[in-house]
Amino acid sequence: MRFSSFLPGFPRGFLLALTLAATPALALDSAPPAAATSSLTVFAAASLKNALGEASAAWKAKTGEDIAVSYAASFPLARQIEAGAPADIFIGADEESMDYLAGKKLVNPESRKDFLSNDLVLVAPTAGPDKVELTAAAVTGVLKDGRLAMGDPASVPAGKYGQAALTKLAIWDSVKDHLALADSVRSALLYVSRGETPLGVVYLTDAKAAAKETKVVATFPEASHAPIRYPIALTANAKASAGKFLSWLLGPEGAPFFKKQGFGVLTAK
Repeated sequence: MRFSSFLPGFPRGFLLALTLAATPALALDSAPPAAATSSLTVFAAASLKNALGEASAAWKAKTGEDIAVSYAASFPLARQIEAGAPADIFIGADEESMDYLAGKKLVNPESRKDFLSNDLVLVAPTAGPDKVELTAAAVTGVLKDGRLAMGDPASVPAGKYGQAALTKLAIWDSVKDHLALADSVRSALLYVSRGETPLGVVYLTDAKAAAKETKVVATFPEASHAPIRYPIALTANAKASAGKFLSWLLGPEGAPFFKKQGFGVLTAK
């Protein structure tokens, strides 16, 4: 169910969140599009905002080179690259979005690496329960008349993993008509952090980023969904200097920024 089908019953704050999420220019409080003076442009999954933002600042301090980052759900970013958006590096939150670009010959295949891993968790506002069993009865008991926030499985990797996990655990059928579908995992987290939904499905790294407003109440078993992998690659038209930044991100200097946020760094030595 999309937001438009249940707007009347939600508070004003929720409607404001919907408006922001639905407006491309305001989505995700992300960095603005690359300006003409920016040296490199990175298109990255929304869940990378904190870690990649700090890493990009460190790179600029080290080299003086600007990094402009556009954050959103992975597949919409891939479609923007397909449409001609100028990007030098793409970091998705699933293999499918990278495979899509590879199939269009829009990434450099030799540069592609599995960069990061993540975990999928159930979160609640800080005033909510401390623990929720991953059963249909327990989850719906907490939801009551509320909604479960999660990324839209049609376009958001976290939503795809979430649907798979909820299905595997025999919860999906009980919650599929009680969802607050978001355009990114960060938008889903926003609904929970504002107390507008009692539960949400997000990545562990997102939960850590909002630890003052939300808390992890359950961790989905790894066997309940496909491994969460973040592939990275240069685009087919990447600037020459993009390779240096990519190598730095993959190396020992870049890794700590991602480990700090809770990511597993698959390229760490």
